[in-house]
Amino acid sequence: MPRILLGVCGGIAAYKALEFTRLALKAGHSVRVVQTEAATRFVGPASFAGITGAPVLITEWEPDPLRGVFPGDPLPEHAPLSHLALVERADAYLIAPATAETLAKLANGLADNLLTAAALACKRPLIVAPAMNNAMYEHPATQANLATLRARGVTVLEPGVGPLGSPGEFGVGRLPEPPELLAAVEDVLAGGGALDGLRVLISAGGTREPIDAVRFIGNRSSGRMGFALAEAAKRRGANVTVVAANVSLPRAPGIEYVDVTTAAQLADACSERFDACDVLIMAAAVADYRPEEAHGGKLKKDQTGAELNLRLVRTTDVLSSLADRRRPGQLLVGFAAEHGDGALAYGRSKLERKKLDAVVVNDVSGAGIGFDAADNEVWIVTADGEHHVPKTSKDAVAAAILDSVLSRSSSNDTKVR
Repeated sequence: MPRILLGVCGGIAAYKALEFTRLALKAGHSVRVVQTEAATRFVGPASFAGITGAPVLITEWEPDPLRGVFPGDPLPEHAPLSHLALVERADAYLIAPATAETLAKLANGLADNLLTAAALACKRPLIVAPAMNNAMYEHPATQANLATLRARGVTVLEPGVGPLGSPGEFGVGRLPEPPELLAAVEDVLAGGGALDGLRVLISAGGTREPIDAVRFIGNRSSGRMGFALAEAAKRRGANVTVVAANVSLPRAPGIEYVDVTTAAQLADACSERFDACDVLIMAAAVADYRPEEAHGGKLKKDQTGAELNLRLVRTTDVLSSLADRRRPGQLLVGFAAEHGDGALAYGRSKLERKKLDAVVVNDVSGAGIGFDAADNEVWIVTADGEHHVPKTSKDAVAAAILDSVLSRSSSNDTKVR
């Protein structure tokens, strides 16, 4: 579980740091927060503590009940210096918002509070997100400080352009939105994009096979898992295309979405794009059967009588047909949504029958996981064995699946850089 240390300075944009923290935790990261005294005038420490489940530190003089560790980690036997312990255990240190004053301190090596002392002691990736009035941001002193930090290897996020803190002000200086902050941190954690340049094709959602003009045979898949995979792959640098079957979720920028309805349409869309992809992840719930004929209008009860008999025929096995034409180096990942005993055994069988690199098995009989739920619990089945991902957010499950893809791609000579 990646550990993010978040430093929050005093500025009106500090409220965005709360949403960043929520998103980071949802994505499976562990977060500790340090604030300047001025930051507490905008967002209270109790808000961050309530979200992270960890105490917020403001000065070097206050004891840390967690002794410098992140939530879930074992406590050390002694209490270390907080500004050293936090950055030693963090995988990345993000300062957002970073005020002009803090940027000046960082550029000149000043360490007069816990936030700047931690930055000076930081040997992990340091990311700063400036946020301030446009006149302050464009001032030569601020620009010189940013240039100094960049020259030292600090990642400086570009502020946005738009309305600023005071009424009527407009210009450069807006803190990037929380999803952008998280994407930047995850890009740094992934080494600048562990999937950089990889072409990833993902199917998501559930197909609908028409009975008549208003009725269909479908399933309960919402597309959350597929969309989480797409956004996680995009954050790691991949070029992502999603074939979305009846998904009403928000769309992330930078991802190509192809909307389809039926299994046949999904098969066609995937087939058209398969040869160009490096990784295929079939997360969609594709109907195994469809009505042999769909009625052109709406079937009326007085037309059908007491019973309505439908003749169902098999749909195309999309994943098997694509696996038969895979080229060397392509990675194929399937999903198996099962119910009750035998789920894992079926996943192993599917792995072998369809000649896949991995199968993600989830038992949808469990409460609060699977279809149309925020959480999931899965087993990632490969030729090397099974990796259990306990119940967690679908964003965290997506990260675990991609980690598995990365390990497989290294052995298959897929062009991961």
